[in-house]
Order: sequence, then structure tokens, then C-alpha cells
Amino acid sequence: MTHSDRSIRSICVYCGSQPGHDPAYVKAAEVLGKSMAEHGLRLVYGGGTQGIMGTVGRAVKAHGGGVTGIIPDFLFGRENVARDSTFIDDLIVTADMHERKHKMFERADAFVTLPGGIGTLEEIVEIMTWGQLGRHRKPMVLANINGFWNPLMDLIGHMRGEGFIHTAHLVQPMLIDQAEDIVPAILNAVSVKSLSDGDEAVIARM
Repeated sequence: MTHSDRSIRSICVYCGSQPGHDPAYVKAAEVLGKSMAEHGLRLVYGGGTQGIMGTVGRAVKAHGGGVTGIIPDFLFGRENVARDSTFIDDLIVTADMHERKHKMFERADAFVTLPGGIGTLEEIVEIMTWGQLGRHRKPMVLANINGFWNPLMDLIGHMRGEGFIHTAHLVQPMLIDQAEDIVPAILNAVSVKSLSDGDEAVIARM
């Protein structure tokens, strides 16, 4: 699972299968998808065609980017993927959620988390946990659209303050407020890391 090649070719995007109440969430997905495509970065995501998931996938494709969707078999029919997935270049159907998450990790060089629900939270927390355990050093970003992820950062700060996070620099992702800043921040983080083998994860507030 350890990743040593620091070049960025693809980004895994975690996000909700619903649009959410704030139109800014869908707009952020559109901006991120466009930015990824313009930078030649492939999207790896959960394969859904609705909500923010469908928006980011269609945005990448609309601007000439590549899309890999990874979805477990039990969700394949439920989310109408077979009917609506014409924008997905590479659709992978897995046996279960565990296999799905592992394949998403393997195919991604960085992780971005847009607003979403419990499943979205679970996915990025697992990636943060793997980072704390030293299993990867891939960039992680929370797209903090209109402060969506502030409560999570408060909780992480509380856990750290109470002595339960011993390697905070490996756990805390970049917190970025504007979707257009996400890809440049990831590329910059990788560039900074490449200068030294002994550097620590970049923590940024943009």
C-alpha cells in the first residue's frame, strides 16, 4: 500500500451522491472537475451518476478528462449507473465496499473530499488513518466549501488536544475553501515534498 512515486496523475474524489442544500456544493464539483481535466488529471471516484458524484464526473469528461468509476455490485443497479454512466470511461464493479475502497486507493495519487454524508466521511477518515499509520503519503484535501468541514477539523483538534492523535501532521489534510485552488495546492504540495525525503506532510489553509 505504500506509495513512493510522488507524481500526480489521478485524484480520487470522495463526495455525496446527493446535491445537498447549498448550490455552492454542486458548483464546487463542477469547478474541481474542470480544473482536473485542464491539468490532465484523471478522476477516480465512486461511480455514482447522481448528486455531487455525477456532477464532478460529468465536469471532468466535459472538459476532456478521463473518468474511472468504482462501485460495488449491490449499488450498481440502485444508482442507475448502467443507464447513466456514458461519461465514465472505465467502470469497475467490485464485490463489496472493502474492495471498492482499496481499488480507489490503488488508482489515486491524491484525495479530495467534497461535501457529503456518512459514507464520504468514512472514506476520508480511513485514508487519514492509513496516513497516520505510515501506509501512504499521498496528499489529502478537504474542500471546505462554505465551511462544510469545519466541525470535522474542530473534532480532530479536540482529539489531538486530548492526546489521541500522536502524529497530527500525518492525519490533518489540507483545508481549502475555494474549489479552483485545490488542484494547484496538490501539485504544489507534491513539488515541495519532492525537494526532500525527510519532509512532513504539508498543512495549508487557503
